[in-house]
Order: sequence, then C-alpha cells, then structure tokens
Amino acid sequence: MIDIQSFSKPYEKQVIELIVSIQAKEFGVSITAEDQPDLNDIENYYQKNAGNFWVALDDNKVVGTIALVDIGNQQGALRKMFVKEGFRGKPLLIGQQLMDTLQKSCKNNSIKEIYLGTVPNYYAAHRFYEKNGFFRVKESNLPNNFEIMKVDTLFYKKVLPKSRFRIAIKSASN
Repeated sequence: MIDIQSFSKPYEKQVIELIVSIQAKEFGVSITAEDQPDLNDIENYYQKNAGNFWVALDDNKVVGTIALVDIGNQQGALRKMFVKEGFRGKPLLIGQQLMDTLQKSCKNNSIKEIYLGTVPNYYAAHRFYEKNGFFRVKESNLPNNFEIMKVDTLFYKKVLPKSRFRIAIKSASN
C-alpha cells in the first residue's frame, strides 16, 4: 500500500536520489543535486506558509514526490513532481494520489491558482497535467512571484474551482 505523507528529514537522501535519477537518466536533463539547493533545505524552502512537500512511500521507500511553493497572492507553484519508473500509472495511480493531495492542501489553504514549469520532452507529464485541468500559458503570463527554473520552457496554470457549497447566513432582525 502506498502512503502519502509530508516530507521529513529521514527521507532527504532518497528524495534527492529519486529526483536527480529521473531528471538525468530518463529525460536527459543535465541538472545535478548541487544545481537544486532546495533539495537540501526542503523544510525551509517548501514547508512554510501554505506550501509543503509530500512523498509517496512504498514499504518506507520513496517512490514519488510533489511539492507546492506558496508564492503569495493565493497562488502556488507546483514543483518536484516525480514518480519512480515501475510505479507510474495503473493500478497504483501514485501520480494522481500526489496531485490530489496537493490540490486538497491548496483548497484547505485558500490557494486559488497553481502554476508549474516543465521541459518539452516530459510528454506524459504534459498529458497528466492537462488531464488534471492545467492549461498552457506563455511565460509572459506567469505571475511576477513565480520563480522560473533555468531548464523550464513550458508553463501551465490551473485555476482551482470554487467550493460547490455556499453557506448562507441570515441575519436575525427583531
């Protein structure tokens, strides 16, 4: 059974190995752990304000990650979404579980828009984001507080739906 939980320090080495391995070996993105100082300071970079960093665990081994940076103005930046090969897709749907966790957290913390950057050759990721309601935006349409990673050239946005339930408050007048 897959367990999704907030990142804690004992998982740091596994998180770094998973992310760098997928970036380099699977997608040929020439980026190292040293190029990503946020990975050595997850608590201070991601786990503040409405942000967080989640790990998907299989028998206490990290098999997936997703993060949200609170960029202010009720906006968040989705970062570090990776699922280990062999754990993607059906029947486990780890990527979807991670995305659902992030979006639930956004709703609970009044984040109304999520932005992300990616590289052109992550085709399956593009389809996944689009299936989850993200649409492409031009770099010029990103909020000023969105940090652009040097390898990212494609950008997506999702506007989270408003709650389907409205609470009507009647005032009692005497």
